[in-house]
Amino acid sequence: MTTAVLVTGAAGFVGGALCERLLARGERVVGLDNLSPYYDPDLKRARLARLEPFAASGAWRFVEGSIEEPSLLSALFERERFDRVVHLAAQAGVRHSITNPAAYIQSNLLGFSQVLEACRAQQVAHLVYASSSSVYGGNTQLPFTESQPVNHPVSLYAATKKANELMAHSYSHLYGLPATGLRLFTVYGPWGRPDMAPMLFARAILAGEPIRVFNHGAMWRDFTYIDDIVEGLVRCLDQPATPNPEFDPAAPDPATSWAPHRLFNLGNSEPVELLRFIQVLEAALGRRAVLDLQPMQPGDVKATAADTSRLQAWVGFEPSTSLEQGVERFARWYLDHHGSARVQNPAARLRQADSVPFA
Repeated sequence: MTTAVLVTGAAGFVGGALCERLLARGERVVGLDNLSPYYDPDLKRARLARLEPFAASGAWRFVEGSIEEPSLLSALFERERFDRVVHLAAQAGVRHSITNPAAYIQSNLLGFSQVLEACRAQQVAHLVYASSSSVYGGNTQLPFTESQPVNHPVSLYAATKKANELMAHSYSHLYGLPATGLRLFTVYGPWGRPDMAPMLFARAILAGEPIRVFNHGAMWRDFTYIDDIVEGLVRCLDQPATPNPEFDPAAPDPATSWAPHRLFNLGNSEPVELLRFIQVLEAALGRRAVLDLQPMQPGDVKATAADTSRLQAWVGFEPSTSLEQGVERFARWYLDHHGSARVQNPAARLRQADSVPFA
């Protein structure tokens, strides 16, 4: 039996798409997810259903469970003998972290520590884990580069993601665990999270409802299409982190190390003003949006922009899907899977006041 790749958070937006890509190229994949009710688990099950055709051949196996359960992880690693792990499971969302901090401590810190320990015990050949553009926090120098300090997070979510980077580096240093952290920038596309801006906006536009636009629309995001995110993940998975022979401890570069640990931005490198994103989405859906302009929200940042030159140098790839291409594909999927009739159902809508549009 071939060695499997473990993907945690396999029922999530990025996790489901990554599993599909890995299976399509002939990998054996084990997916782990606790199907958290943070948003509708039915959407997560629908993503998993797309992977079921691979189960008959033994290429795909799904395990429902939590990364915070050390006995489950230990038994799973012992059974499967993973040589590569992609860790995507986490409590997501910036604004949710303001009102529910304990969930982030439990999943993003304790849970990640259990994954690291399982990887150490199994002597995994490569761990790829999802960090976030939110680690850049209060930085205003654009575009963001991995060499910039990230010492001023503006949300607990961001703080846990920075903590993940530090935890992974310590395991790389102490135990020689090759680990690559990818700072993802505002992912969108088909099968996306319903609590993020594209899904919220599409639902509201088709229902003729106002959409909440924070900072009066004066916000810029590096919207990155899901296929580009998956391509970056796969390429990095295939290129294990190595020590940087030119690392200088007297002038340390946060992106590399004397240990086998690397950090990369994974974004589109073309920040778009939020009002421009809405215009492109309006055109793709054939409907005009009703805007409810709101002030800046706690935990938000005005702009994100990724410098991906290090990623390109490392794996020969940089995201390239234009906003117009990506939004058109997303809108086509949304209309096919939801349509205007379904969004009229108030019970199916998220309360936008509780939404987390960008992370």
